[in-house]
Amino acid sequence: MGPTETQGKREQIMLAAERLFANRRFHEVTLDEVARSAGVGKGTIYLHFADKDDLFFQVANSGLTQLCQIIEHGRTEGMPFQEGLLEVCRQISAFFQRRRQLLRMMQNEEGSMASRRRALRERWLAHRRQLVAALGRILAAGVRGGVVRPDVPPEALAAFLLGMMRTRARELEAPEAMPIETVVRLFLEGATPRADSERQGNG
Repeated sequence: MGPTETQGKREQIMLAAERLFANRRFHEVTLDEVARSAGVGKGTIYLHFADKDDLFFQVANSGLTQLCQIIEHGRTEGMPFQEGLLEVCRQISAFFQRRRQLLRMMQNEEGSMASRRRALRERWLAHRRQLVAALGRILAAGVRGGVVRPDVPPEALAAFLLGMMRTRARELEAPEAMPIETVVRLFLEGATPRADSERQGNG
């Protein structure tokens, strides 16, 4: 089996696992089912993954890796800060829409993190820190430009923004789903009506 075919098998397995894990609880999915869904023998799974935990984490972590790449490469040089941030958030939102099953997996993993093996938990948290740091670097540019408040660490702001976007992603199918432009404006300006803010500042 050549490198290309080997990589293809690995991707088949990960996509099959993504479908199964997104719709059922971790303990309900067996490697036999993953093998059948991927159209491979169970032994092929063990050529690429140590066990079911490792398979689950590699699939979920692939989502964090892809999001990091979107954030790192989605910036538009020369754009004003707010327009650039909005463009990156649009690309993150589009990823969530394309990969809803993966998003559900990632959200499920957040809730069950405490019960995972230490080594796997640390791998997950390391990937999460990379994601927050990538978005934090964009917000740090806004701090330097005087557009973003400097009294809160950029990575803390990044975690808040990602949380807002994940909340919106869970509601994408609802008619009242908030436009991404509104999410970014809410993040940058807060929930207080602008006119009220100005009156308070002048009072």
